[in-house]
Amino acid sequence: MRASPTQEEIRRHNLGVLLRYVHVKGPTSRAELTASLGLNRSTIGALTADLTAAGLVREELPRDHGRTGRPSLVVRPEHERVYAYAFAVEVDRLTAARVGLGGVVLDRHEVPRGPDADVVEPLAAFVRRTESAVGADTVCVGSGAAVSAMARRADGRVYLGDAAELEETLAAGLTAALSEFRKAAPPVAVRNVADLAALAEHTRGVAVGCDNVIYLHGDAGVGGGIIAGGRAVTGHGGHGGEVGHMVVNPQGRGCGCGSQGCWETEIGEYALLRAADRDGTGRQAVSDVVDAARRGDVVAQAAVRQVGRWLGFGVANLVNIFNPEMVIFGGTLRDVYLASATQVRERLTRMALPACREHVRLRTPDLADDAPLYGAAELAFERLLADPLDAAAA
Repeated sequence: MRASPTQEEIRRHNLGVLLRYVHVKGPTSRAELTASLGLNRSTIGALTADLTAAGLVREELPRDHGRTGRPSLVVRPEHERVYAYAFAVEVDRLTAARVGLGGVVLDRHEVPRGPDADVVEPLAAFVRRTESAVGADTVCVGSGAAVSAMARRADGRVYLGDAAELEETLAAGLTAALSEFRKAAPPVAVRNVADLAALAEHTRGVAVGCDNVIYLHGDAGVGGGIIAGGRAVTGHGGHGGEVGHMVVNPQGRGCGCGSQGCWETEIGEYALLRAADRDGTGRQAVSDVVDAARRGDVVAQAAVRQVGRWLGFGVANLVNIFNPEMVIFGGTLRDVYLASATQVRERLTRMALPACREHVRLRTPDLADDAPLYGAAELAFERLLADPLDAAAA
């Protein structure tokens, strides 16, 4: 039998719970913490004192206090002092940010990701530039990276790279950059773009309060982030959620993965552009087709409807399997869904089981294109939130 938790283990657990609450909710009064966390006032006071002494939060009088009586102190995360790095490596762009505790973006930089361009150096340069400017008393608690292993060739076509090799190279390069400024470089955690976008929307976006969520991310391909029962479903080795390679049309086109009729061959970037009889690549090319459809271009309208029907086909299958409360369309699929919502809902109504479809909500991300970046930040903060005193002292 497992021994009961010690008082110290309970204390450390409660410190993490309180810090997580303030990190996600923002500045919070002691009175709200007492009511929300189910702990008494003296325990909340002791926990906030410990977190304040560790430099993770500060307490101050409420700025708008106008009532009689003693005001409840407000606990604020030290977002300027305590931060993490977040990176997003997508097919057409690289994004880096320094994100303060509480989810506040302090610095941000974005560059295009060209064909065969170095992925690591632009992100490492951001780290070096930023670290050289921050104060000596700041604390970097970690780094998170949202990674798409897909990349463009010089001819605009996309190929699937070695995800494990990219993740290893990225982690090593960013750790080396941080080591130039930190004696003990905090860890770099790497996950799939769609997984981290789902985490971000579940934590800070449109899916707050939903424990069963599917996030569909359109880039050159299609990926999925799945949350079931409040937990990420990533599969063995973290390679789950490849919904774009769910076969939906066995007589369809060949896919870059080697199979035939994968979902992304019917709803991805090339499927839309091919149906609209257009050249080009990337987000702008997809947006141009959607804009043309809105302006009355009949070829573009037919292309959007066709892709929308296939989009609804796949969504109906996922709804039947996972029974989510919400499906979120991000990346290039955001514009495609908004333009073809009628076709998506028609397929969903016709194909999904009533018990699975009646409650499901179809949404676009609150965090827009930065959902993977915010998710990478949440991944980086996880070690701190799990054990604040241990991580802050590292």
